[in-house]
Amino acid sequence: MTSGQRLCLTSPRVLLTVGLIFLAGAVTGGLAMRYGVHNMLHAQDPFWQEGGKQVSLQHLTSELNLTPTQQAEMETVLDDFVMYVQMLQAQMDDVRANGKARVMRVLDERQKKKFEQMLGQLQQARRQ
Repeated sequence: MTSGQRLCLTSPRVLLTVGLIFLAGAVTGGLAMRYGVHNMLHAQDPFWQEGGKQVSLQHLTSELNLTPTQQAEMETVLDDFVMYVQMLQAQMDDVRANGKARVMRVLDERQKKKFEQMLGQLQQARRQ
């Protein structure tokens, strides 16, 4: 670049490049969380795994000797927590679907097939 040229940060080319980099990072992060890292993060936290709220409430009640009033309040807290997590999961599913749709619009047919294969491999690895 010569001294007379300046990089214009509002140039469509620069904005598109930055946008694609951001999208690629977001998709990569989403896929990593969906198909690998998320499971590793929660693998050591059996308290919130299978059985859901009831197992957790029973565990808290017995381990902490909760009074009936505390148990009722704890149930409300856990219900709110479960609802919040479900809402976040739905939002993440929407973000992933939107990101995937945007990625697919960028790719040609051959690349789309390869991308779908990559996603399939990630899902298969996640199940193992």
